[in-house]
Amino acid sequence: QVQLVESGGGLVQAGGSLRLSCAASGRTFSGTHMAWFRQAPGKEREFVAVISWTAGNPNYADSVKGRFTISRDNVKNTVYLQMNSLKPEDTAVYYCAAHTLRSRVTTTNDGGYWGQGTQVTVSS
Repeated sequence: QVQLVESGGGLVQAGGSLRLSCAASGRTFSGTHMAWFRQAPGKEREFVAVISWTAGNPNYADSVKGRFTISRDNVKNTVYLQMNSLKPEDTAVYYCAAHTLRSRVTTTNDGGYWGQGTQVTVSS
């Protein structure tokens, strides 16, 4: 069992920055691929970024490429999402996901774990 707890969300003006954190507990963090998703009101949950358990091979949705950076600290069992140049369209609930299969954690995350989400609101 893995528990994921996100933090760092809030209200920010367009052009601003936020850093989200996702702390994992309950089992070894090693070997677990981590991803961020987001869900805006009235829309489906969408993939944002992924990072492998070795902290390599980050990948991003086109909509955030060049603005967001995913990273992880396997000592602290935490994954981060640094969000810069935020836009109103980035407003959503952001969720952390974990899975031992990278292909799964970037799509349905079936059999994986989800955090409870943290709200990010970007005002224009």
